[in-house]
Amino acid sequence: MSQTAKENYVRKDAKLFIDGDYVDAVSGETFDTINPATNRKLASVANASEQDVKRAIDVAQRTFESGVWSEMPVDERAKILCKMADLVMERVDELALVETLDVGKPIKESRGFDIPRAAANLRFFAEMAKYMVHEHYEMRHFMSYAKYTPAGVTSLIIPWNLPFMQMTWKASAALAAGNTVVVKPASYTPLSAVMLGEIANEAGLPPGVLNILTGPGGTVGTAMTTHPHVRRISFVGESSTGKTVMRNAASHLIPVSLELGGKSANIVFEDADLDEAVKGSVEAIFRNQGEICLAGSRLLVQESVYDQFLDKFMSAVQRIKVGNPLEPDTDMGALVSRSHLETVEHYIQIGLEEGAKLGYGGKRLSALGDGNFLEPTVLYDVDNKMRVAQEEIFGPVIVIIPFCTEEDAIRIANDSAYGLAGVVWTNDLRRAHRVADRVQSGLLWINCWYVRDLRTPFGGAKDSGIGREGGRHSFEFYSEVKTVTLKL
Repeated sequence: MSQTAKENYVRKDAKLFIDGDYVDAVSGETFDTINPATNRKLASVANASEQDVKRAIDVAQRTFESGVWSEMPVDERAKILCKMADLVMERVDELALVETLDVGKPIKESRGFDIPRAAANLRFFAEMAKYMVHEHYEMRHFMSYAKYTPAGVTSLIIPWNLPFMQMTWKASAALAAGNTVVVKPASYTPLSAVMLGEIANEAGLPPGVLNILTGPGGTVGTAMTTHPHVRRISFVGESSTGKTVMRNAASHLIPVSLELGGKSANIVFEDADLDEAVKGSVEAIFRNQGEICLAGSRLLVQESVYDQFLDKFMSAVQRIKVGNPLEPDTDMGALVSRSHLETVEHYIQIGLEEGAKLGYGGKRLSALGDGNFLEPTVLYDVDNKMRVAQEEIFGPVIVIIPFCTEEDAIRIANDSAYGLAGVVWTNDLRRAHRVADRVQSGLLWINCWYVRDLRTPFGGAKDSGIGREGGRHSFEFYSEVKTVTLKL
């Protein structure tokens, strides 16, 4: 496909996927999804209402109760999910193109990471389901065992920054555990998620097991988190919305897993390999235009190497290529929407008014056309009390904060409402473990960033979320556990 053909690629209008079929919303209403790199329409998308949500959840409940999936032997479920993984990789180029057009991210990320990781999600949870070890306990004359059974209808609400990868991260585990699923992708980026229905059908997933609804969170999301048939809710998004989801779920005591915002501290000590720390820190904030909850958006640098690090960091940032997301050498694409671009620009202005210094960037790149392009932006000499250091910007803006001692670094890192992730750059092994132990976060990397072993627990502390998913933690969340005791 030529470059022009890729830029003009438009999938057929996206419909709801319910009970194995693509259908219009009951109201017949649609909304447009927009290419962030051009701000032109990509496709019309069905706009679901509460009535559509009720239908999808009723279908999911009937399907669950039928046992066609929940009672299917685990190895047969695994075969279907592994087939879905194979089909994802067979369509990797198309899925990556759709993801880039809908999100604005560089094609090298969609093609090289997002879609392959989605296939890996499906295959990992399918295989793990076959080898889950269940507990049994013995005492004199009695034996007890814990039986893990599917929880039921599961509502999954997915963010716009990594839509296909995040959808499969959640759905793979829920499906592998035997649940039926209703998914709502973000309204900004619905196209790749809807395509998973085609893949499910081709792989032989029974109708009604996976259902996909597109529409606004205020109606669709609310209905999905308050329906009495829903037995699990997993949400990824901003912290304020997560609190609303939790309140909604409380009405029927529905267990929730919340992966929320972050303002992660990326700490560089004076004994670190500065070149390695610069490379990793640039990646940690400017990958995916900074639209990653795990971004190392607060860069804490020890005063003794502050100026040296700053020089190296600025030089690296200047080499970032912002451009057409479809070009293979583009490092940073377009922000997801014009309104989000304006929000990020507003934060840059707030930072300057608060006294931060502008080291690089801060400008909209109008030379690239009508898309939502922004220069990678460096704010330095930032005080941790500033709004730009406390609030999640979710864009290509790094705030650099000097610190004096290890105690200062830990205090600054923990002086945040968030606690999702963190990074420590040091060649002192004892310091690495001390700091990792004391930074309040659900994840922490030492001399690396964004390395994920799918067996490990994933989640945040404080306003960054509740619960853990990944490996056995996902199966524990998406299952009901029953203890059975028998007399020997």
